Amino acid sequence: MLREGHLVMLHGSLLSGAVAMLLLSGAAWADTLADVAGRYAIAPSSAISFSVGQVGGGGISGKFPKFSGTIELDPGNIGRSRVTFTLAPGSVTTGEARVEKFLRSDAVFDAAAYPSITFRSIRVTQLDSSTAAIDGILAARGKSRQERFTATLVKYDGRNVTFHVVGDVLRSPYGMDVGTPIYSNVVKFDMIVQGRKF
Repeated sequence: MLREGHLVMLHGSLLSGAVAMLLLSGAAWADTLADVAGRYAIAPSSAISFSVGQVGGGGISGKFPKFSGTIELDPGNIGRSRVTFTLAPGSVTTGEARVEKFLRSDAVFDAAAYPSITFRSIRVTQLDSSTAAIDGILAARGKSRQERFTATLVKYDGRNVTFHVVGDVLRSPYGMDVGTPIYSNVVKFDMIVQGRKF
């Protein structure tokens, strides 16, 4: 039987392997952010993953399988690009029913009262030819705060685009700091975001 700590390590290894494979497969394209400009709907095949560390090792990791959003990359100025994203916290999966029930409860996401978590970009800053920092307003449990994520272009085939997106979000400003300091106050997001042009 996998313990929570083993689940975190396994999940992290699988995701890291998937990212590495995507990076290697995307390297041949050598596309830049300017090359893939356009409007995209975030595809259901994306993987929205997170992890929360625990003192002494281990922790909790999981995914949000229900989400939607759009990516609009301005062809003339990446800085004018926009990203909107909505996920359903009630869809959280961790592989352990008791953990999922706790996360959905009013101690953490309070999914019954707040069925959506949203992110809307306010600024996109190009860091290099294939990477950008995305600053925006994250809203959860009735609280809003500016957060930053970093997106790196992985692959593009003329219609579908793939980004590797990472970011750290503090739980406490959103009233989700139950379990600290045994469980980290930092939620680490490591996501493969795929978009389909429309």
